[in-house]
Amino acid sequence: MATTALTLPETEYMLPGNRACAGCGLGIAFRHITKALDGKCIFVVPASCLTVLGGMYPTSSVTVPIMNCAFPSTAASASGVAAGLKVLGREDTTVVAMAGDGGTADIGIQALSGAAERNANILYICYDNEGYMNTGTQRSGSTPLGAKTTTSPALGKCEFPKDVPAILEAHHIPYVATASPSYPGDLYDKVKKAKDLRGTRYMHLNAPCPSGWQFAPKDTVELGRLAVETGVFLLYEIEDGVFRLTSRSRALAKQGALKPVREFLELQGRFSSAADAAIDAVQEWVNQRWKRAIERHAE
Repeated sequence: MATTALTLPETEYMLPGNRACAGCGLGIAFRHITKALDGKCIFVVPASCLTVLGGMYPTSSVTVPIMNCAFPSTAASASGVAAGLKVLGREDTTVVAMAGDGGTADIGIQALSGAAERNANILYICYDNEGYMNTGTQRSGSTPLGAKTTTSPALGKCEFPKDVPAILEAHHIPYVATASPSYPGDLYDKVKKAKDLRGTRYMHLNAPCPSGWQFAPKDTVELGRLAVETGVFLLYEIEDGVFRLTSRSRALAKQGALKPVREFLELQGRFSSAADAAIDAVQEWVNQRWKRAIERHAE
């Protein structure tokens, strides 16, 4: 049975105060991730928004261990922690490598690919806010076509984002999934499933960022839902090579209709300069990806 807000565990692993921005999608996601792990986890984190959220030693806003590492080495450092726990007979503790899209799609992809090739016993979670938000909203490999950043052309980025889950699927690891803090039950259930598997597990989170995407903090959950409703972000899992749409994306597949991409883009200031041609290109990109997802979906 799918988890709902009424059936989530009551124990909290995030303290009432933290240094995240108002409306941070990462904060919502982290709360549900730690609940799904029952607090039995060690996080390995590079320089990122999550470092800010967690706080610097000896002050922390979370009750689980967090180890900070160098930007490119997240998956490698987590692999070492997992190996150490194995020697100690502590494999009931989940090692979670958690980085942003800059630390995953760009700077950290070599370490992540190496860990996946070795099938290291880690859960790697990328929270994708589609730019280097912690250092001033620079362009990343996950920044969408047409989005403005401080290091992109005036009309926005000229390239489509990398498909990092597809890259990880090509490594033939046991589990690949996507999730959104706007659908916390789906996120919780996927982390719970990944916790009980062995080998490299990869999860890709859509993490709306009010400051970087330029929208009101109160609209974070709504923006996350609209990303799914328009097909800009798909909810799915790939377990042992079998692809399944999940949660709202699965329901939309049965209904057979997505909302226009423009409804999602026009609510964000970062797309205010995007040309109609760019918006049309994003719509076509979404249409083609949605078609492939429908064709692959296994009931």
